[in-house]
Amino acid sequence: MTSPVKIVAVLTARPGKAEALEALLAGMLGPSRAEPGNLRYDLWRDQADPSRLVLDELYVDNDAIAAHRSTPHFANYLAHINDLAERTALVLDAAAIA
Repeated sequence: MTSPVKIVAVLTARPGKAEALEALLAGMLGPSRAEPGNLRYDLWRDQADPSRLVLDELYVDNDAIAAHRSTPHFANYLAHINDLAERTALVLDAAAIA
């Protein structure tokens, strides 16, 4: 039996790059949500710092994450993200979920 895996990515736009960052991440929503192993792919904005965005991702298992990371839209994300933002990503296993 496989367990769901959550990724929480915090992305803080580099100076002058907030709009481009949001556009890049918004472009990931539809294709990522359409992936067979994706259960959730949402974009959040920090109320205290609008240049900080959070991706909330949930996948059926690690194989689904690997499939996500092999897509053209993820390759496009990787090609641009370091120019647009500082990022931290947590890959999480379920401890106690409902």
